[in-house]
Amino acid sequence: MATEKQLRFIEEITSNVDAVQERVLEEILTRNADAEYLATKCGLAGATDRGSFRAKVPMVEYEDLVPYIRRIANGDRSPILTGPEHPVTEFFTSSGTSGGERKLIPAVEDEFDRRGQLGGLVKPVINQYVAGLDEGSGLYFHFVKSGTTTPGGLPAQTVLTSLFKSDFFQKLPPGAFTSPVAAILCEDAFQSMYAQVLCGLCQRRRVVRVGAVFASGLLRAIHFLRHNWEQLAADIDSGTLTDRVSDPSVREAVAGVLRPDPELARFIRYEGSSNGDGAGIIARIWPNAKYLDTIVTGSMAQYVPTLNHYSGGLPIISMMYASSECNIGINLRPMCDPSDVSYTIMPNMAYVEFLPVDAAEHATASQLVELAGVEVGREYELVVTTYAGLCRYRVGDVLRVTGFHNAAPQARFVRRSNVVLSIESDKTDEADLQRAVERAAALLRQLHGGVTVLDYTSRTCTETIPGHYVIYWELLAVDGHENKSVDDGDALERCCLEMEEAMNSVYRQSRVADGSIGPLEIRIVRPGTFEELADYAVSHGASIGQYKVPRRVTAPPVIQLLDSRVVSSHFSPDLPHWAPAQMFNSTEAASG
Repeated sequence: MATEKQLRFIEEITSNVDAVQERVLEEILTRNADAEYLATKCGLAGATDRGSFRAKVPMVEYEDLVPYIRRIANGDRSPILTGPEHPVTEFFTSSGTSGGERKLIPAVEDEFDRRGQLGGLVKPVINQYVAGLDEGSGLYFHFVKSGTTTPGGLPAQTVLTSLFKSDFFQKLPPGAFTSPVAAILCEDAFQSMYAQVLCGLCQRRRVVRVGAVFASGLLRAIHFLRHNWEQLAADIDSGTLTDRVSDPSVREAVAGVLRPDPELARFIRYEGSSNGDGAGIIARIWPNAKYLDTIVTGSMAQYVPTLNHYSGGLPIISMMYASSECNIGINLRPMCDPSDVSYTIMPNMAYVEFLPVDAAEHATASQLVELAGVEVGREYELVVTTYAGLCRYRVGDVLRVTGFHNAAPQARFVRRSNVVLSIESDKTDEADLQRAVERAAALLRQLHGGVTVLDYTSRTCTETIPGHYVIYWELLAVDGHENKSVDDGDALERCCLEMEEAMNSVYRQSRVADGSIGPLEIRIVRPGTFEELADYAVSHGASIGQYKVPRRVTAPPVIQLLDSRVVSSHFSPDLPHWAPAQMFNSTEAASG
């Protein structure tokens, strides 16, 4: 009955999108009407209607709010962004940065009530397609990172860290997850991962779904299992946890799960020693798993082939679209192909507007489109007004509207708006780069079956004149020969050219007509390099649970790490195709 009620709720709010949005905006403005930002800066004077909001509240970026955020962080308890009855109680540290520092996103006490409301809709949706989820547990690899306290005494931590430490998470039904809360809350990356993998193995028959927030995190866990199987098997065999896990709370929690199981230990040893490339390992170790639950949209899409390889073809479900600012939407077609995932925007989470990406460079609030007014096929930048005091705030995500569920738009995540490579006038965003890598990786598989691109990143190299793009590739053999390498320089040069053919026409004009960009370079790095890159990031403060491989690297130590692992380097042997008629269509991708 609860499931039916929640599904009816989805139908109701998506059928009355504009009315729900108007109510949400009125609630936000009413609770924050006395805040300095709305009352003084915007001159709203307590007005809570949509017309006044549109006329007086500007569109802003993070830098516009820094003075207000700093005052709150430094201890000013006057109503600055939010009203006196709903003060900012903590900050979520965003994965984005401003001036080299992590952004501080304000949050209020009832934040997880709203986020939990959207999260509570996920399972009823999946239950329509997958049976038996209540008969087992989820193996989810979740992690926290150490937070900080602002000078004014407010917590500053990632939204996931805050969630896992919250009463909301602590009150989830026992057995919902195989990972003990103590293991999730352990800030030591090795101990947390080891305990979660071990508990997942001990309860392998109970696991009905396997997941992590991001696909990269799930693959990191599988990699950890494949490299630590001997110690894991020994612990399972003896029923005794290794001394490498020293956190008392973690040891106590694992003791409630770990029992001597020689049969399971033999199975883990067999898996660890006999399966060279790990094909199908997830399905074999967790035979009752029905799907993988992880984000594979945006930059995570390139991990889908590797997930398919390890999972034995289990469905991959990307259910939620959320940000540090607020939760946004859910996927109402969970069994669709990962490349077709669109999220239905839920109108009750925040007041949502869209800025057309083809708007003028100096965009204004007058160009914003309301949630109910978007057009299918167009791309927009997401702009939100939240209960925590962000008003007409540019999140930086670019979405493409793909359709509607009732009156609610469905949108596909395209890219972060500010991720680019640039040598001169060219601007290659994350979507362009990923498309080029995918096209070249397909050529590589055609030329060398069984070899694929495991991971990649990039940078611009201006030590050469003209400057050029450098793409770092780590290759993976998926045909059972783990140590197989590609020594065919001609094939890799062709991959360089294939990437250039997939770039936008501005890049190709710069290469062909202007000569302002040199030949693209692919540098092959040795196996394990991207694991080292992740370890480096975690050791310097990144969250293991939220870590994503950067698609562009700029920090000298990171570049030095990558370059020290290069085993071969290859350049594009020719110029890509370009014709003068293409120069007026910079978003067009070459057909080759």
